Amino acid sequence: MALDLYAGIPVNDYAVALHWYERLLGSPPTFIASDTEAVWELAEHRSVFIEHRPGHAGQAMHTIFVDDFDTRVAQIAGRGLEPTKRETYPNGVRKAIYHDPDGNEIGFGGAPL
Repeated sequence: MALDLYAGIPVNDYAVALHWYERLLGSPPTFIASDTEAVWELAEHRSVFIEHRPGHAGQAMHTIFVDDFDTRVAQIAGRGLEPTKRETYPNGVRKAIYHDPDGNEIGFGGAPL
């Protein structure tokens, strides 16, 4: 069975969000779906997108689990963004949480050390 995932993030100010997510994800969008929607393909068939949806912004919560957690967090810091929170769960899984200008939560998770 084929499976594609598009995780949506509603934003109030598309231009501000576009710039912020380019910094977070380290690249321009994979494609611009419309004047109000941009899509980043994180891996084959797995994408995240922002969409201008005033009144809905600030409620998204997504976690992206990566195998290069420390490198990824360092690269994001190099682009000027720091996590608003870091967590380590009892099983050792680590998480760096970022909040976009609207308050949407985007976390990166990593395996225990």
